[in-house]
Amino acid sequence: QVQLVESGGGLVQPGGSLRLSCATSRSIFSILPMGWYRAAPGKQRELVAGITSGGTTNYADSVKGRFTISRDNAKRTVYLQMNSLKPEDTAVYYCNRNPSVDGYWGQGTQVTVSS
Repeated sequence: QVQLVESGGGLVQPGGSLRLSCATSRSIFSILPMGWYRAAPGKQRELVAGITSGGTTNYADSVKGRFTISRDNAKRTVYLQMNSLKPEDTAVYYCNRNPSVDGYWGQGTQVTVSS
């Protein structure tokens, strides 16, 4: 059973920031492309940011310029720095391989942007 553990979510006001973390005990993930995904109420889960093992990144248009994905392969951790948060960023955030693999979904971390 692959285990990816997301953390760092919470309640934040519009314009605020959060930093999400995704940790795994599996060293193989340091050589895999990874992604952060989110599932908003009533919407399908979507990829918001991806990163290759070498650090090349890509972002959904809705988060470009506000979110930054990064990774620390030695710590087996992928991060998502989220700035200038908007109410429409409210969702459960997950990490997974990119493209995603069904058996790798964790429980996610809730991000709520509200005043």
